[in-house]
Amino acid sequence: MPRLTHKARKRWAIVLLLVGLPLYIIVVMNVLVLFDRPHFLVEAGVYLLFGVLWALPLKFIFRGVGRDDPDAPRS
Repeated sequence: MPRLTHKARKRWAIVLLLVGLPLYIIVVMNVLVLFDRPHFLVEAGVYLLFGVLWALPLKFIFRGVGRDDPDAPRS
């Protein structure tokens, strides 16, 4: 599997946060509407669970994007 460059990871992180996350929120909300509305604490727990679950498979993209590019030439 080829490694993503630092610049590519930054770009993918921005796309995921600006496009993917809102789409994920809309999908989760629409799926939860299909069921009867549960108690407030249960509903909050479900949203909290899904709020964490979206990032777990994508953490390799977000890891280190806030740092300087380690592959950039030093001057």
